[in-house]
Amino acid sequence: MAATNYYISLPLIYAVSLLPFRLLYLLSDLTYLLVYRLIRYRTKVVRMNLENAFPEKSESEIKKIETEFYRYFCDLILETVKTLTIKPDALKKHVAFADTAVFDDLYRQGRSVIVVMGHFGNWELAGARFSLFPLHQLFVIYHPLSNKHLDRLVYIMRTRLGNKLYAMQDAFRGMILNRNEVTATAFIADQTPLPKGAYWTTFLNQDTPVFAGTAKISKKLDYPIIYVSIQRPRRGYYEISSELLIVDPTSLTDKEISECHTRRLERDIRENPHIWLWTHRRWKHKKPIEETSE
Repeated sequence: MAATNYYISLPLIYAVSLLPFRLLYLLSDLTYLLVYRLIRYRTKVVRMNLENAFPEKSESEIKKIETEFYRYFCDLILETVKTLTIKPDALKKHVAFADTAVFDDLYRQGRSVIVVMGHFGNWELAGARFSLFPLHQLFVIYHPLSNKHLDRLVYIMRTRLGNKLYAMQDAFRGMILNRNEVTATAFIADQTPLPKGAYWTTFLNQDTPVFAGTAKISKKLDYPIIYVSIQRPRRGYYEISSELLIVDPTSLTDKEISECHTRRLERDIRENPHIWLWTHRRWKHKKPIEETSE
C-alpha cells in the first residue's frame, strides 16, 4: 500500500515542483489555510516551544511569531519540493551568497571544513545552491528515512546537482575515506540526539541535548568549523552568510566547541524566530539527573 500511494503521488509532487515561483506561493497560501487554520498541524507543539523559548514575550508576541512561522513553514515545504527540478539559473536568482571569502581562503589552503547550521531558513535550497559553488565538495549528513521510496526521493533531491550524502552512522568513516579531497561536511546541529552521550546545555531557556559528534570529529580531523546562516530578506529569496567560527578545534575542549556553535545558532533564532523549525520536537528528552553541562 505504501508503495502504491507513493507512485500515485509522485506525478503530483513533480508537477508541484515545476510550478513557477509565483504559482508556488499561491499554493503555499492555500496550504497555510489548510495546515494552520483548518488542520492546526502541531500547533500545540509550536505554541509550547515558543512559550518555553521566550518566556519574556507576551501572548500577542508569541501569537505573531507563530503565525509568521506557519507562513514560512508552508513556503519551506513547497520550496523543498521545488528542489526536485529547479534549474541552476533559478537557484542563483533566489539564493545568493553574502560573502564567500571564508570558503575561498580555506580552499586555497587545501583545507576541508565542517559546516555547522540549523533548521533555519531554507537549508534544502541553500544546499542545492552550494552545489553550484566551484570550491569545496559538499557532503550532507542525514538520517535515512524508514520509507525506502521517500528516502530515494530525498536522496535524488539532495544530490541531483552534485552534492553528496553521508548517512549519520557512516559519516566519520566517510570523512576519513575522503580526506584526500577538499570537502565541506554539513552538520545540522539542532537535531535531537539520544540523551546518553549527548552534550547537555541550555538552549533557548531549556535543558537541551546537543550532538557531541560535531566537536569530536572536528578535533580528530582538525577541520575548521564554519557557521552558515540562511537569512530570508523577503519571500522567495535567501542569502547565505558564512562565519569562520573555529580555526583550530584541537585547541578547544568538546564543551567549548559545542557551546560556540550552539550559542551562534541561538543568536540567529532570537533575531529571526519565525524562520526556525518550531514543529520539531527538539525538547522531547529530559536531562538525566546524573548529567551536568560541565
